[in-house]
Amino acid sequence: MTTLHPPHIDPADEAFWSGVRAQYDPSDAFVNLENGFFGMPSRPVLEAFEAHNRLVNREAAFFMRTKYPARLIAATNALASFSGVAPEELVIVRNPTEGMNILIQGYPFQPDDEVVIGNQDYDSVNEALEMMQHRGRLKLVRTSLPFHPATDDEILALYERAITSKTRVLVLTHLLHRTGQILPVAKLAKMAQARGIDVFVDAAHSFAHIDYRLPDLNSSFVVAHLHKWMGAPLGVGMLYIRKERVKDIAPLFGDVNFSDSDICKLAHFGTTPPASIMAIENAITFHNCIGGKNKEARLRYLKEYWVSRVRKLRHIEMMIPDAPERSCAIAAFRVDGMDARQVADKLFTEHRIFTVATVAAGKDMVRVTPHLYTSTADMDRLVAALEQMR
Repeated sequence: MTTLHPPHIDPADEAFWSGVRAQYDPSDAFVNLENGFFGMPSRPVLEAFEAHNRLVNREAAFFMRTKYPARLIAATNALASFSGVAPEELVIVRNPTEGMNILIQGYPFQPDDEVVIGNQDYDSVNEALEMMQHRGRLKLVRTSLPFHPATDDEILALYERAITSKTRVLVLTHLLHRTGQILPVAKLAKMAQARGIDVFVDAAHSFAHIDYRLPDLNSSFVVAHLHKWMGAPLGVGMLYIRKERVKDIAPLFGDVNFSDSDICKLAHFGTTPPASIMAIENAITFHNCIGGKNKEARLRYLKEYWVSRVRKLRHIEMMIPDAPERSCAIAAFRVDGMDARQVADKLFTEHRIFTVATVAAGKDMVRVTPHLYTSTADMDRLVAALEQMR
């Protein structure tokens, strides 16, 4: 667990990936293909987390008062280094919903300001914006995203048409959580900023899933999960604000101890469990051992391994773009003549495969999300089940 740049690993090298798989302890009662909810920590990360938790509870207030401040700084520094930004531009939050609420409710909106959102963005983000609209703080403009775009320009054109002279912010989801489609966020952000429009990026599912660093997104405001694809324990996320923009966001939680330009003004959460935060460093170490490029390639390989075969089935409709690079681990599908809940229930009761039924843009579908511990045999089992699904 030492190198930041491990050598290239063939995503189809089952001997290597079986070794990675051995670092996890998934249930053997079913095949878990619903890893989009949160990412199971590897055994080294889980063991570190449990050790951190024992230490915290053994030393109690002594640890929290004398040791934890330095450990929080260390976790933030490690995360900043991994992300390619400065520590003073990051806040560790509980999840992107909290981070996005800090941005949405702290941004200096005027009543006539418009915010453009997509029809497949995350529900809790939409609800925060709808609440602000109800309070007369902003006006929402919605754009409809296609399930099968052919080019980035098709997506850019949709957002360009939604922009008016009153547009203040674009809220963009980097990787759509229901279907797995990857949006061209960097291009969209560049287009918006050329028009003087800010961009909030929801990177909940893309961070540590596809290989990039935060500056690559061209946005001053990004939220992300750490307990999804980074593999940290449940309860940790990240809020990034470019340093010169921190002063523009008012605190959601009361705090008068920091200057307007100090991001710590946004981090007054009270007492929160520290073990998950301390385990961020362990999760980064495990991720770096595999390498971001190798991890992305393996996850995309697993997706294509099953999707390329299921696309040939006439009774199955895939809900992601055809080009492999426009999605990674996550993919969704529909079965002719069956609702999504019926399909998910059948997969579990008859084949012991756990998935999730969901709805995007008015269409119900089943989401499939493999993980690094998923084998090609697991995906063969899914394909065989879908071949029988009528």
